[in-house]
Amino acid sequence: MRPLLLRSFSGLQDYLPTLEAMRAFTDRRGQDTPDELWLLEHPPVFTLGQAGRREHLLDPGDIPVVHVDRGGQVTYHGPGQLIAYLLLDLRRFGIGIKRLVSLLEQAVIDLLDSYGIQATRRTDAPGVYVDGAKIASLGLRVRNGCCYHGLALNVAMDLEPFQRINPCGYAGLAMTQLSSFISSISVAEAGSAMARTLSAALDLEPSRQIDDPAHP
Repeated sequence: MRPLLLRSFSGLQDYLPTLEAMRAFTDRRGQDTPDELWLLEHPPVFTLGQAGRREHLLDPGDIPVVHVDRGGQVTYHGPGQLIAYLLLDLRRFGIGIKRLVSLLEQAVIDLLDSYGIQATRRTDAPGVYVDGAKIASLGLRVRNGCCYHGLALNVAMDLEPFQRINPCGYAGLAMTQLSSFISSISVAEAGSAMARTLSAALDLEPSRQIDDPAHP
């Protein structure tokens, strides 16, 4: 099994420096560079994907809007949401982006199942859903055969900002979160579970964890 280096970032990590760090890592990695999983939280921000349409931004207010290079439309990140950025060499792994999306969705479904929560995917809208409400969003970018960005799992956050957008381009899409089912859940606990289920889904061996608030 190939290793997967885990990085947990403490505190809220500003979006743009994190994005630049992912790009820099992807550009400088070589054939033997281990894949990495970054677990973190962002301060409030709306991100608009490459094909994102501004009409899906209904009323962003004072929350900044950042245009990004991932797929998908608009979504919201904020405190209490687990961000899992996967920096994976797809050429070495031998899979395409559609298969990777399916594996990421399954990892979230398995995570939720471990808490007794039944979740599903939708063929028309990538992500993971519980009783028709979206609990996890996915967005990826492939550059030089390697991917970055990843997924966002709603854990224990203020869901109100999702009402200021059409989440992922779908008007009126309901959103939910882990704390609606498990009141005491924390982002840190969900992050540990995410590392386990993602590693298992991708058949990777979790390597040493680096707790470092600074970007590599």
